[in-house]
Amino acid sequence: QTGRIEPNYPKVCGHQGNVLDIKWNPFIENIIASCSEDTSVRIWEIPEGGLKRNMTEAVLELYGHSRRVGLVEWHPTTNNILFSAGYDYKVLIWNLDIGEPVKMIDCHTDVILCMSFNTDGSLLATTCKDKKLRVVEPRSGRVLQEASCKNHRVNRVVFLGSTKRLLTTGVSRWNTRQIALWDQEDLSMPLIEEEIDGLSGLLFPFYDADTHMLYLAGKGDGNIRYYEIGSEKPYLSYLMEFRSPAPQKGLGVMPKHGLDVSACEVFRFYKLVTLKGLIEPISMIVPRRSETYQEDIYPMTPGTEPALTPDEWLSGVNRDPILMSLKEGYKKTSKIVFKAPVREKKSVVVNGIDLLENVPPRTENELLRMFFRQQDEIRRLKDELSQKDIRIRQLQLELKNLRNSPKNN
Repeated sequence: QTGRIEPNYPKVCGHQGNVLDIKWNPFIENIIASCSEDTSVRIWEIPEGGLKRNMTEAVLELYGHSRRVGLVEWHPTTNNILFSAGYDYKVLIWNLDIGEPVKMIDCHTDVILCMSFNTDGSLLATTCKDKKLRVVEPRSGRVLQEASCKNHRVNRVVFLGSTKRLLTTGVSRWNTRQIALWDQEDLSMPLIEEEIDGLSGLLFPFYDADTHMLYLAGKGDGNIRYYEIGSEKPYLSYLMEFRSPAPQKGLGVMPKHGLDVSACEVFRFYKLVTLKGLIEPISMIVPRRSETYQEDIYPMTPGTEPALTPDEWLSGVNRDPILMSLKEGYKKTSKIVFKAPVREKKSVVVNGIDLLENVPPRTENELLRMFFRQQDEIRRLKDELSQKDIRIRQLQLELKNLRNSPKNN
């Protein structure tokens, strides 16, 4: 459906602070993870047919960060494993089968700016405000490679499929926007650095492993540049760019199984244009005269079936994603249903540390929530105290009666 949305159209509005990131579950198409300034990560289940009224109750609320949460990322091959990065400089790994954090990555010294997984999810690349690019083994939290990017201040990072390379966008020492290509096994020096322009907006990289295409879109720009990634020098080949007079504030991407194969569509952006209050779809189409299925631009691609369960991945198993063909068009075959776990524990212990113990409020909303929670606790304790007072009086009366009884005399 296209067209203007009504002003009172239903929304997902359960957070008590600004929402900073959202991600759709890659295996269950109606499940969303969101994170917010209220320090929580929440899982939402969108009903079939869309929202009929405002959704305020999440199927799962996850508390473990002591400050606001800026990033969430689903594991690419494992169902119900979610990563969240907070302004407390920690990355928590959540097992949604039990609704608890099971691992904590605590190697960063400042705010984490971006997270990206390799193809099988065995490695996590992060960029940080401390100007370092890291490649981390997520289950152990061990830093395998680290680069101090003083000449190229990194902002965003993306793994380039199974090529064992990383691409970062950032700013040079002369404040020009640039991109850099890295070998994931040796981050001592970038393979290449290329300056883009002198504008100030963040550069967002998007990589399509099926066509080996890299798309660069700048925040506040109206254009999207595209490059082809090669295995030999010069590695990056500039092709052309999409131009538009309307600046973009952000971009979303349609998964591969949602593309129009009959029109040779290889990538689709959803561009947020705040000036006009609209979301504009932008399709990248390979011009072909033939109407038959184009095998060369549509190889087997990661599908909607997870390759691992949370327990398998946490035990150390790595597996490539289960591939699917787009030849017959996408048919919903996944029968996975999200079931929220029932939880009673009030403490969150990871690596022997209780993450929720003595956490001070960081925002006004969090302070209000804590205040009302304390008021409820005080009310409950007062009721409990008055009941105990009544019980003490009853026991004192019974004791007095026993003492004054004729038998005791």
